[in-house]
Formats: sequence, C-alpha cells, structure tokens
Amino acid sequence: MTDTTVPGRACLHELASQHRLPAHQPMDQMTLGWITDNRPANFDAAPSFPRPGRMLVPARSWFTTERQADSNHGVRHNARVSLLAVLLAQEYGLEGDDVAALCAAGAVHDCRRRDDRTDLGHGQRAAAWFRRRTDTVTRAMGREVPAAALHRAAQAIAVHDVPYENFTAQQKCAYRRAPHLVDVLKAADCLDRYRLPLQRWWPDLARLRIPVPDWLPPAAFALVVRSEQAALDGADSQHALADARRFLTPGQ
Repeated sequence: MTDTTVPGRACLHELASQHRLPAHQPMDQMTLGWITDNRPANFDAAPSFPRPGRMLVPARSWFTTERQADSNHGVRHNARVSLLAVLLAQEYGLEGDDVAALCAAGAVHDCRRRDDRTDLGHGQRAAAWFRRRTDTVTRAMGREVPAAALHRAAQAIAVHDVPYENFTAQQKCAYRRAPHLVDVLKAADCLDRYRLPLQRWWPDLARLRIPVPDWLPPAAFALVVRSEQAALDGADSQHALADARRFLTPGQ
C-alpha cells in the first residue's frame, strides 16, 4: 500500500475538520483510511450488486483540466455515478434508452467543474458541453441513443447540482418532462458521497425523491473504498473501477 498523502500537508479529513479544504481535493491514503474505519455499522458485511450494470469511464480530456480529472469530482467519481445511475434505473424498470442516457449523464455530470468546492453552475456547464458532444460520449459508450433520450439526460445534468426546492420555474418545467432521469441522477450522485472527508457530507437519503434499495448504500460505499484504494496503489482509473465492479458483482 502506498501512502500518497503529500509530506507536510494535512489529509483531506483533517483539512475539512479545520474548514481549510483546497480548491482541488484528490484522495489521499489517510482520508481513505478514515473513510474505511467509519463504515456504517448497519452495512452488509458482504455488499454486492445484483447485476453488473453498464459503466462509462469518462476520458480525462472531457474535464476542464488534468488536475480536475484526478480530483474528488473527477474521472472515478463520474464513472461510479454512471454505474450507480444504471443500477438504479434498472431497479425501477426504466426503458433501455433512458438507462443508456443515464449512463452517459452520470459519466459527464461533473466534467465542467472548475474545482471541488460548490462551484455554482457546473451542472449547466456540463449540460451545455454534453449537448455539443453527444456523439463523442455515445461513441465512447458503444451505443447509439435517440436524440430525445439524450435531451432528457442533458436536462438532468443541468439540474443535478440544484436542490429541488431551489428549482426555477423553467427548471420545474424541465423536471416535469424528465422526472425519472433527474431523480435517478441525483440519487446516484448522492450515493457516491461516501468519498467525502466528513460524515456529515455522506448520503442523506431523506433528501431524495426515490427510495433506494437496501443493498445499494453498502455496495456504493464498498465501490468507493475499493476503487480509490486501487488508484492509490497505482492502478489507472479504468482498471481501478473495473476491479471494484468485478469484486462487487458475483460471478464476474
């Protein structure tokens, strides 16, 4: 195991406790150790996914900077949200085109972030980027998706970072046209919050508009820990994520 905490610099958990988080927040070994040690007590000891689920790992070039691609809202976060969105969509019986659209939406929802702070408006920026590059994203996914489904995905990306109660009249109208995609993307994004360095930032399922199956939070936690540890041990994001998904999917 490699300790990737920069010598002389506090880990993310310590910095968060001191309200001193930097603009860019790559995972470090001490923070991941703290996350692992604080695994919720009620979680299944052997979490798993009931099915493999499609996952799209975004290209590094899709992000605003190389630094952001490696940060806490970078490649691995977006890929995990892609997988979690697909699993949730399948759980609730969404149509194949919308499942594929959610796979794409999860993979790009944070790609236009400028930093790991609140960064207001990053959802709208990502949606605009996605609308211009749907061919690039669907080609990477290896599946054609109808324009109408991609449009719904873009609407979900645009509001994924806006609390429901803060929707504008225009956003409420868009939500009514694609409520399931918005709800699933928000839930998937929420479930990957176990990567964050304070427990008060971890998933609050009461804020979601869809129920989350009991098997999913423990599996989402394990997906974070397994993939982030593999990356800290030197694996590239593609291999780190593939290893974590295989580990959590029986028979794979």
